[in-house]
Amino acid sequence: MLEPEIAAFVAQTEAVYPANTATLPVAQQRAIYDRYAAAFTPPLPAGLHVENTCLRSHAGHAIALRLYRPIDRQATRGTVLYFHGGGFVVGSLDSHEIVTARLAADTGLCVIAVDYRLAPEHRAPAAHDDCLEVALAALAGRLPFASLPAPLLLAGDSAGGNLAASVAMVLRDRGIDEVRGMALIYPMLGAEPQLPARDTEAHAPMLTLADVHAFRHLYWGDALLPPWTLPLHAQRFDGLPATLAIGVEHDPLRDDARVFAERIHVAGGRARIWIGKGLVHGCWRALATSPAVQYLHDTVCRFLLDAARPQTD
Repeated sequence: MLEPEIAAFVAQTEAVYPANTATLPVAQQRAIYDRYAAAFTPPLPAGLHVENTCLRSHAGHAIALRLYRPIDRQATRGTVLYFHGGGFVVGSLDSHEIVTARLAADTGLCVIAVDYRLAPEHRAPAAHDDCLEVALAALAGRLPFASLPAPLLLAGDSAGGNLAASVAMVLRDRGIDEVRGMALIYPMLGAEPQLPARDTEAHAPMLTLADVHAFRHLYWGDALLPPWTLPLHAQRFDGLPATLAIGVEHDPLRDDARVFAERIHVAGGRARIWIGKGLVHGCWRALATSPAVQYLHDTVCRFLLDAARPQTD
């Protein structure tokens, strides 16, 4: 059963974002998504300085970045790289400002939104390559922002959760252990959603199993899937930073978060799972109205702040 405020949010969404949007031409999908996101994006919170710039990739293309820096820089204790959702097909720096700006305002952490390349113009692993390059540049102090505070944290929703987890695994494999934590919000982590939600929530509001398959096809196509872009297909789950994995009840991707956290636990790592009852995929946009989404947001903020605290022996 949907939380009443979420039921109202779903109705508002369906008025501007039709259920068949994932089957439309990509340009039309993006136009609809951008209008939808703008309708739910409030003014910027007070107390933030916003800076836009680009990182020039090794391949020569520009990766747009947006930094949300608390004006009270003395209180800033870390930097979050945020990878937006949108099925690797839609989404932008603007579409997720409702999340990135509030994370910075409510935690006091610097938050950098990453505008990675989108499919189908840029298929797998283009988005993953961009996010990994930004993370490596951040760790090396090469991002075009002044004095970003350590430590580095990763976060993302939906497709962005996949990107955050994939980047963390590659950094682990390269012996880089400077990422302190990662927050994955209703992430897509495998080639197929995990059971039982894949079946029981196949027709959930906001995201259906058919939508997941449509986005997967646009990004990965019919080619052999690059293993490092699918965290649940990994051979190892040890050595990862502290992890918060959030699933929501009415979402075919719900159990991706659960299974990922369980595998980290089995491997001896630190992972917390939280399942939002009565919530749907993409519900973070209902932050202003839904008590359960407010709890979800507060859970992410608390996790990021805890992960950013200086470690003690």
